[in-house]
Amino acid sequence: MNLGVVLSENRRIQDEELQKFCSRVVKLLQKEELGPDAVDALQRLFLIVSATKYKRKLEKTCVDLLQTTLCAPKCPEQLQLLCTAILRERSPSDDLNLSCDHVQNSRQLSLVASVLLAQGDKKEEVRSVGQRAFRVLESRQPEGPSLRHLLPVVSKVTHLAPHTLHEDQTNLLSKRLVDWLRYASVQQGVPHTSGGFFSAPRARQPGPVTEVDGAVATDFFTVLSTGQHFTEDQWLNVQAFSMLRAWLLHSSPRGPSSPDTDDKSELEGSTLSVLSATSTASHLLPPQERLREKAFEYCQRLIEQSTRRALRKGDSDLQKACLVEAVLLLDVLCRQDPSFLYRTLSCLKALHARLCGDPARVRALLPIAQFFLNHGEAAAVDSEAILQHLFTRIPCELFHSPMLAFEFVCFCRDSLPVFGRNLDILRRSFPNLFKLLAWNSPALTSEFVALLPSLVDSATAVEMLHTLLDLPCLTAALDLQLRNPSCLEASRDPQFQGLLQHLLRATASGTTERLAPLHQLLQPLASLTRVVQCAEAVPTLLQAFFSAVTQFADGALSNQLALLLLERSDSLYQVPQYEAHVHRVLSSQFLVLCARHPSLVVELAKELLEFVGSVSSVHSREAMLTAVVWAVGEYLSVSWDRRCTVEQINRFFEVLEALLFEVTQSRPSATLPKCPPRVITVLMTTLTKLASRSQDLIPRVSLFLSKMRSLAQNPAPSSDRCGEDAGAVCTRAAELLTLLKMPSVAQFVLTPSAEVSEPRYHRDTNTALPLALRTVSRLVEKEAGLLLG
Repeated sequence: MNLGVVLSENRRIQDEELQKFCSRVVKLLQKEELGPDAVDALQRLFLIVSATKYKRKLEKTCVDLLQTTLCAPKCPEQLQLLCTAILRERSPSDDLNLSCDHVQNSRQLSLVASVLLAQGDKKEEVRSVGQRAFRVLESRQPEGPSLRHLLPVVSKVTHLAPHTLHEDQTNLLSKRLVDWLRYASVQQGVPHTSGGFFSAPRARQPGPVTEVDGAVATDFFTVLSTGQHFTEDQWLNVQAFSMLRAWLLHSSPRGPSSPDTDDKSELEGSTLSVLSATSTASHLLPPQERLREKAFEYCQRLIEQSTRRALRKGDSDLQKACLVEAVLLLDVLCRQDPSFLYRTLSCLKALHARLCGDPARVRALLPIAQFFLNHGEAAAVDSEAILQHLFTRIPCELFHSPMLAFEFVCFCRDSLPVFGRNLDILRRSFPNLFKLLAWNSPALTSEFVALLPSLVDSATAVEMLHTLLDLPCLTAALDLQLRNPSCLEASRDPQFQGLLQHLLRATASGTTERLAPLHQLLQPLASLTRVVQCAEAVPTLLQAFFSAVTQFADGALSNQLALLLLERSDSLYQVPQYEAHVHRVLSSQFLVLCARHPSLVVELAKELLEFVGSVSSVHSREAMLTAVVWAVGEYLSVSWDRRCTVEQINRFFEVLEALLFEVTQSRPSATLPKCPPRVITVLMTTLTKLASRSQDLIPRVSLFLSKMRSLAQNPAPSSDRCGEDAGAVCTRAAELLTLLKMPSVAQFVLTPSAEVSEPRYHRDTNTALPLALRTVSRLVEKEAGLLLG
């Protein structure tokens, strides 16, 4: 049966039916021998309680029996697992009376602990589980059976509440980890047999473990050692390695505990330091330091084993994962004890040189780069070359690997505090980093939102904004590079070759290119799902970009960005809905730039005039046009910039007047839709503001507004304007006409000084602003009454 159907059926079970089923479960669990019927019933009960997001209510008797069955020493493992799963689904629970105080079996303890740790530590369950786990650990020898069920519990407790462990417990586990890591058997395990004649002593004895390339292992056992069967201590070796890094971080977060740490750090660069560190008898070291020493040897062994050619793909994949973990462990060891640093450097330098020529193991380059970022200064090693290679190669060649892309971006984000003077390398590499974003945008958008403030600076802001706007086009180009040879033939045209090279560049070039011809070439790819997903992420990324840039942008940079917004508003890759969504962001950010640097309007007067002089922009760039027109009305004034002249005001007035005339007189058609009322009202308001600053223009704008009011009140039969739109235009025209009847009041209201932002202008009823607003309100109400009459 389909899983969805099963889940749906179990979700529909009502409480009454569930209670009847619980009664059946109770009867089955009360039997002396629990058979297949009990297994089937518990499986069904688990499906019921796990099929819904909310917690299903079970009878107390049923819950008590589930706990009793779980803790029964002779209960079959399958039933214990089902009881554990059901109880965990109900967590946190107030009617739980489970305890691990008397559980001796480590497998059973791991099941009970998983239920208790899911409760949320209401009754200090974490502490009680940790103490019981360590008591069981203390009572067994390192090679004792079934201890591997215990290590996940200890690891979880260490993660949740490291402060609950005593020093003697920390030392105990460190000693056990040393034994399991370094002294596991090098002979393969004996296969389990069912007895009989062929299991007699004449049966073949197990041989030594082997390396991944099939050679007989000549050194100690590690997670990369292979065999047909494994002994208990070999399994513990594997588990110990899996929890080693977390244990080192939790058990010794401040570094080595030896009393002569300061003396060692003073000599860490000398030969004496290295010799003393390597010649110290391992068994004389405190438990934590001895564990670090054995962990270092283990990592060295793994790095040596990673050079072998694996016979099976699974072993090859394991080699890659273990290599990454080994380098991360070495990083922790060197942070906790600097004496390891000089023993590690030569090893990692050689490893880096080897991995640079091995594309299959490129993931390990990230922790190596992290290591040199963390320790390069202390070891007098320049990490610049390593970072240059990393940022140049990986994004360019492996952008299509989602896991690697995520790890790479997380590496960049998490390493920001230690980049130091290498931060310029990261910033110059943003075109390559954006390839990861373009190809994996849904998964990486939030990471790049966090990373963008550190990537952008005044030197790269303009180029980065161009790249963000072209991000969907970059996605299409990467797709073309990977999978479309027919399109690739077209791209060999010299006209497109330079544009493609610019779009796919690895580092910031300091230049920008108009990519409109490339947009046309790549237009067939615009409907690809990956391209559309990237386009959907761009508005969010633009918001993050401007939030960062506006914090440091001066007037010159603000002017550059404003010009870029005007230019790119009609030069975007044509992805469905992309232009409209981007225009909304660009228009709002244009106003933010103007608000921070009002003189921008005067300084870019020529470019703004050219922009608003195009009638076509009303329909194709409504949001941007509205923002520009509003900014002109708001900031083209001597109160914002003393360089503003009457000639500039008059010139803008003429251009905007002609634009308003065009959009109101043109007849709508299929190719030329009607002008939105918002554009018309903003144009009228801006013309009125300009007229209040150059009062010779008041008669012209008053006449125009009168015509607009009449036109709105009596639209032509062929007009497509609805009553609501016409009413909005008529109301605004009437309000503006009323204001212009008192030019001094109009100038005060439409062009207020910067002082009006002070609270007293809004709290004190005797100040000029409330008085002026009350006067204008009375005039507007009177005018409205005349209109109605």
